[in-house]
Amino acid sequence: MEIRGYIEHFIYKNAENGYGILNLVTEDEEIICTGSFRDVDMGETISAEGEYVNHQVYGRQFKVASYRVVAPDDASSMQRYLSSGAIKGIGEALAARIVKKFGDRTFRVIEDEPERLSEVKGISEKKARDICLQMAEKRQMRDAMMFLAQYGISGNLSVKIYNTYGERIYNVIRQNPYQLSDDISGVGFKTADEIAEKVGIEVDSDFRIRSGILYALLQSSADGNTYLPMEGLVKRAVSVLQSRPDCEINDELVKTQIMNLAMDMKLVIKNDDQVFSSSYYYEEQGCAAMLTDLNISEKISPVEEEEYKNRILAIEQSRKIQLDDLQRQAVLKSITGGVVIITGGPGTGKTTTINTIIGYYESSGLDIMLAAPTGRAAKRMTEATGYEARTIHRLLEVSGQGLDDSDNRPSGVHFEKNRDNPLEADAIIIDEMSMVDIHLFYALLKALVPGVHLILVGDSSQLPSVGPGQVLRDLIDSGQFATIYLKKIFRQAEESDIVMNAHRIHDGQAPVLDNKSRDFFFLERDDAQVIYKHMIQLIRDKLPGYVKAGCFDIQVLSPMKKGALGVIRLNSILQEYLNPPDPSKKEHLHGELLFREGDKVMQIRNNYQAVWEVIGNYNIPIDQGMGVFNGDMGVIREINEYAAELVVEFDDNRRVRYPFAELDELELAYAITIHKSQGSEYPAVVMPLLGGPRMLMNRNLLYTAVTRARSTVCILGSRKAVMDMVENEEQLRRYTGLKDRILDFADGQ
Repeated sequence: MEIRGYIEHFIYKNAENGYGILNLVTEDEEIICTGSFRDVDMGETISAEGEYVNHQVYGRQFKVASYRVVAPDDASSMQRYLSSGAIKGIGEALAARIVKKFGDRTFRVIEDEPERLSEVKGISEKKARDICLQMAEKRQMRDAMMFLAQYGISGNLSVKIYNTYGERIYNVIRQNPYQLSDDISGVGFKTADEIAEKVGIEVDSDFRIRSGILYALLQSSADGNTYLPMEGLVKRAVSVLQSRPDCEINDELVKTQIMNLAMDMKLVIKNDDQVFSSSYYYEEQGCAAMLTDLNISEKISPVEEEEYKNRILAIEQSRKIQLDDLQRQAVLKSITGGVVIITGGPGTGKTTTINTIIGYYESSGLDIMLAAPTGRAAKRMTEATGYEARTIHRLLEVSGQGLDDSDNRPSGVHFEKNRDNPLEADAIIIDEMSMVDIHLFYALLKALVPGVHLILVGDSSQLPSVGPGQVLRDLIDSGQFATIYLKKIFRQAEESDIVMNAHRIHDGQAPVLDNKSRDFFFLERDDAQVIYKHMIQLIRDKLPGYVKAGCFDIQVLSPMKKGALGVIRLNSILQEYLNPPDPSKKEHLHGELLFREGDKVMQIRNNYQAVWEVIGNYNIPIDQGMGVFNGDMGVIREINEYAAELVVEFDDNRRVRYPFAELDELELAYAITIHKSQGSEYPAVVMPLLGGPRMLMNRNLLYTAVTRARSTVCILGSRKAVMDMVENEEQLRRYTGLKDRILDFADGQ
């Protein structure tokens, strides 16, 4: 239905996403309206379409689906608009004088004869021009909104587009809407293609084919690739481009435009077959160049080497530890080498080695910094070493001004630490290096200067990073950097069946599932419904006391998102039992996902602009900063329907406010994919396993899941599914070029 009235005032308006609650005065009544009202002000008259709804707290409201601004057509409406504050410099008294002077012709005078405004007491010629400009800007924006609306573009996205192009918006949309996907975060090929179809752009236009090629490469980066083989890219691009009906795009058309994009330097083609987007190619090349500059090894004499070894031995004695030969070698290389990699599985002494390296640098009066890719990994590093470890983002002092990295595109994120303002340290240790993608590694290297010792620690058998690249694997495979594989499993670790089974899985051997263990349990079940029942019992009733942790600290891990044992289904079940509905808990439905106060949630993409606060006594902020990152986990503390936002408290008591329009950044996290668990450690891990796609159910994934548990692993499901994963060595191949770029520099190219 449709209602018409003027906006008397806004009860609430979110400046970022435009969501608002306003009081609309019609001829008959005052109506509370909710919806997106980014481009309207108090005093304006609108005609809105939508429906009445009954809010459980605030009663009857009109939920606006769409609206249009109606120009005031009488003197009283015009006076109401001018006195609303929409036009800066005009208050109630001045608005009354303007309308008294010009009556129903007021708006025509402002638009066509603005100089006449100076006839009104209190308005100079300069002020008259300013009023005219403000009115024109608002009219131009409304016209642009209406123009974009006919192509199905939402209000929020319309504002982004208008702010980017201004009055050029009409030419961009009519001539090459695919430019939107290049210039505006949040607009992908599919959105641009829908607009292009409505505009009437041909399916085989050069603009469309080029945009489809770039989109296909962007899609592949979500799978971890930094390039695609030529034939693979052509195949993907053709599939993307043939999404429009009656569209016949052949391979040759695509190959021609790939070559044209390379001529325009938007693509780089190596070895006639590897096709990179320029940004990924130059990031990998930049990493290779900077690593080459950093990799300066100190030449030491046998006498000096003996002195170093004696100092290392003294640290061992003072700390009452005993390193094996490989650990001592790792420490020595970390002192004398430029870039050093320390890798090994669980229980092989990586933490002890790190502590010894820290001890050496500290005793030498040198500065050392510790970092890890995620907050949880940094926290673990701090607990294990006793020294402050930060996330790499915080180490580099991330700044969120005007940044966004949605759609998996390389973000324009700005770090305060960079070439012009490098990190000041003698050595930097990065833990959990398998999680670091090419973007973050590039940013880190830009903040280092030759002479600093870069020590990279990680388990090369873990899953690669969620983001594009396989940095740790490429560095090791290049053979250009000192790499120490720690292999010995220490006696304390030998007492853990988690550690021993992890190594069995890594070596392709069957884990011991005889339930004689104190920390590794297997419950054979062949029915998903039965698994649900026992999973709830374990998490809610049995494991918390056993591992001395809360039920929210126990993590369910699954190889997949969909299916009976995928995280989507598991989360709906776990939410029902671990955080059931309660009259005291507010809820909000976002799409098909229900959020409830008390829910365990996870941030699923980097948001460098998100502001967090730590709240102290009397509700006073005691710390604040910017940035919430992919994989951060927290609990919903508040849902405020009136303010249209919810509050999540993450680790370290950091609280972030999420407007309802940005809830796509959150997922329930009672169950998460094994990929999302990288770098984290949980008191107990519960894994339901019955089977799934072969590319997912592999050894690497099972190994990663098992090594996420600190005290207990519980597998519920099929013994055959476990054994199939152990035997399956297949992994989805990643196409990355860092190794080749490193070797190019090693060869002097």
